[in-house]
Amino acid sequence: MSNLDVRPQEATCGGRQDVSAEPVHELNAGRTVALGESTNVRRLLPNLGRRMIGAWCFVDHYGPDDIADEPGMQVPPHPHMGLQTVSWLHDGHVFHRDSVGSQQLIRPRELGLMTSGAAIAHSEESPRDHDAILHGAQLWVALPERDRHVSPRFEHHPNVPVVTARGLTATVILGEFDGALSPGTTYSPLVGVDIALRSGTDTSLPLERDFEYAVLSMSGIVEVDGEDIGPGSLLYLGSGRKEVRVRANTDGGLMLLGGEPFGEKIIMWWNFIGRTHDEIAEARAQWNADERFGTVHGYDGERLLAPSLPAGPLIPRGAAGRKR
Repeated sequence: MSNLDVRPQEATCGGRQDVSAEPVHELNAGRTVALGESTNVRRLLPNLGRRMIGAWCFVDHYGPDDIADEPGMQVPPHPHMGLQTVSWLHDGHVFHRDSVGSQQLIRPRELGLMTSGAAIAHSEESPRDHDAILHGAQLWVALPERDRHVSPRFEHHPNVPVVTARGLTATVILGEFDGALSPGTTYSPLVGVDIALRSGTDTSLPLERDFEYAVLSMSGIVEVDGEDIGPGSLLYLGSGRKEVRVRANTDGGLMLLGGEPFGEKIIMWWNFIGRTHDEIAEARAQWNADERFGTVHGYDGERLLAPSLPAGPLIPRGAAGRKR
């Protein structure tokens, strides 16, 4: 997954001083951004008021889109460093290729997890013969200092644990939820859960008091902590909670994202996460010179060049952005 903005904005993230120890409500509807040739996404994170949720630092929601007569997702080879990417589908298929040789078709509710570490490149595309509907989320996780230079790798987990209760099915994407542990590799305390709710379900989800949380609405109308949220919306809940109440007014789906507040300050620009302006500038130059990140074999098209850096220096700041 990629940030394909030709004029990407710097996102300065991290630091515990910007994380409230109290429960809060921050609702964000996201902004529409083009991804590749024919896919639009709703960018929920980073946004004007919130840069991170634990180590989660980037969240896009796309679809449901009718791509029966369209090419679907077509994202050329592009680089990453200092982060993990999480591919999660509700409908459709995405084919992943990367510069360490991985080639994998990702199906609905299978975990595609790529750890960029020091450097990797990858592409994503809907297969030539693809389903009519494409719907999913793409997310990034920032790697802490001690692990951000690990060797790159790709994990595909077709079976991840599922927790069921009356009117609720929870698929544990990353981390641990209600005693179920995902097989996906993590480098900081966090959790990601995909939750399907039947209409009329009224229940509480268990939370960790030391984590901060947000809920991404995937489908239907779901009431979260007393607030209705529709598809493609992100409700930030803060921390200090032991549970959150959810009630489904229709059949619906949501993703629960949480984690221990990310204490380090980082710079996120385009598809790179680093700590200094010089580090980001060096990675950009190396990618455009076809160095360091390797080659993605098998993609029918040119790789994506990095855009120009902004005029001023990139400076790491905090987890919260400007308030509206």
